[in-house]
Formats: sequence, C-alpha cells, structure tokens
Amino acid sequence: MKLKCSRNLIIRLKKTSGQMNGIMKMMENDSSCEELAMQLRAVRNSIDKILALMAVENLLDRIEDHHQIELENIDDAVELLVKYR
Repeated sequence: MKLKCSRNLIIRLKKTSGQMNGIMKMMENDSSCEELAMQLRAVRNSIDKILALMAVENLLDRIEDHHQIELENIDDAVELLVKYR
C-alpha cells in the first residue's frame, strides 16, 4: 500500500520551505552563525515533525481501513517513523 500525504503536511512543508528561504537570505546578509544555527535547528525540528505526522497519519489510516490492527498493514508507516527519526 502506498503512503499518502495529507494537505496539512503539504502546508507544513511549504512553511518549512519558506523558513529555508529566510535562512538563505540571512546567509546572504551575513547573519551570525548563532542565528543561522538556531533557524536551521527550527527547520530540522519542523521536518522531523512532518515525518512523524506522516507516519502517524498513515498508521491511523491503515487501522481505520482495516478496523483492526494487523501488523503487515502498518509496517510501512512504522518503518518510516523509525527510519527517519
């Protein structure tokens, strides 16, 4: 079964992309390394959150589709969560 991404995740990723654009402008304007590091950590945290939400959404989707928990139906979502965490 193919993993899906909700509209909410797309919106979150677009916001993260905006943060990255802001960081590039900060770099072009010679912002301090401390400021850049703080913003880069925020982007990393945002991406981590997106990956976790994606895994959880797909896990819940599989549970709802099958009305019961079957390990073979949720392996992809769990693998995604573990692989990228």
